[in-house]
Amino acid sequence: MDFDEYSFADLLSNIVDNRGKTCPVEDKGFPLIATNCIKDDSLYPVFEKVRFVSDDTYKNWFRGHPNAGDIIFVCKGSPGRVAWVKEPVSFCIAQDMVAIRADQRLVDPMFLFLLLRSEQVINKINNMHVGTLIPHFKKGDFKNLYLSIPRNLKIQRAIGLFYFSLSEKIEKNKEINQTLEQMAQALFKSWFVDFEPVKAKIAVLEAGGSQEDATLAAMTTISGKDADALEVFEREHPEQYAELKATAELFPSAMQDSELGEIPEGWSIKPLDGIATYQNGLALQKFRPENENDFLPVVKIAQLKKGFSDGEEKASPNIKPECIIDNGDVVFSWSGSLMVDIWCGGKAALNQHLFKVSSTKYPKWLYYKYTAHHLIEFQRIAEAKAVTMGHIKREHLSQAKCLIPSSETVHAFTPFFEPVLNKVISNRLETRKLENIRDTLLPKLLSGEITLPEAEQAVSEVENV
Repeated sequence: MDFDEYSFADLLSNIVDNRGKTCPVEDKGFPLIATNCIKDDSLYPVFEKVRFVSDDTYKNWFRGHPNAGDIIFVCKGSPGRVAWVKEPVSFCIAQDMVAIRADQRLVDPMFLFLLLRSEQVINKINNMHVGTLIPHFKKGDFKNLYLSIPRNLKIQRAIGLFYFSLSEKIEKNKEINQTLEQMAQALFKSWFVDFEPVKAKIAVLEAGGSQEDATLAAMTTISGKDADALEVFEREHPEQYAELKATAELFPSAMQDSELGEIPEGWSIKPLDGIATYQNGLALQKFRPENENDFLPVVKIAQLKKGFSDGEEKASPNIKPECIIDNGDVVFSWSGSLMVDIWCGGKAALNQHLFKVSSTKYPKWLYYKYTAHHLIEFQRIAEAKAVTMGHIKREHLSQAKCLIPSSETVHAFTPFFEPVLNKVISNRLETRKLENIRDTLLPKLLSGEITLPEAEQAVSEVENV
């Protein structure tokens, strides 16, 4: 594969630059994305803490707006971060970044995008940007950034499409998981926090309805279907209807007084550490590997945030099994940045300040959702006592209360929650594989070390595992 070298500036046909102009913002209107909306792990801009501009500001304030197929390029703060502008364009851009348009006589836009995301170019930009407090890479610096481009535009386009195909699969998995997690959270809140099926039954009985009517009310609450839709559902899916009815019947028809106020009749109150074991990790600097070829990567808070073990630190594989985590384990960081997540980064050693959460009595979905439910309060406690690094104590696990139905009811609830959690885990594992292979193949494709058919075969093998 033959290459030509161009300056970044020479590869562009247009630059939409609104830097230095802080526009007036509104509570609603046309979305204005800022540099915080451009993420390394997202193909497109993320609408996070978005401000808005009026129609008049949109039309008259800016020098220009991005088009579909442009690339958003961050110039200040995190220089070199990029996002793709897809159709339709539903935003305008703030200062400290530009929208760049590829000169398609020289470079394919998708290829330019993946090139800007390559480690080689990122390192070049990092070595060139100025400013220690707030790094920046000015538009005038574009002429000093040199990029090697395959001479053949068809090859560029094919490699660009390959990269985007992989990246869009990754994006789709993340979108699906976000929807699944929102569904599970809404269901958990409805059943375990707001007690909506129980209250639906009570309302019907208080209005003089029968127990059968009360069960039907709970079924509509659980399924989101009205009575007419449930009749159709019964005819078309009798087995699933029977399962829905059996689940609704497990919800009580009354509330009882408790230390937490009114709770569903027959449910019990248990502490968080009474439904699961919270195993603290180890001070792994004391457990270094005996040789460099036999080790476990160490997971600290930084790795939990990333979602994978980067191998920056290594530990002996001979530590106690309780402090080894693997795909599907629930991990809760109780110090610093408090968070709870399902680990999908492979077998690893758990460092101190992190709990491995497990239970021999209750299903994963229950203790995971309850740990997440109490997370906001834990974060508040940590912030209130933060001197150097805020944290919670084990006593706070005991003080966090959970409402637990009977074992029979928990077992009946599991088919509603467990498949969702398992699908989230499988999607994340697939995403991690796709990210690894994309990031491994990209530099080889760009250098000509491997051909596109070889790369596509590698992806096919991963997807068929």
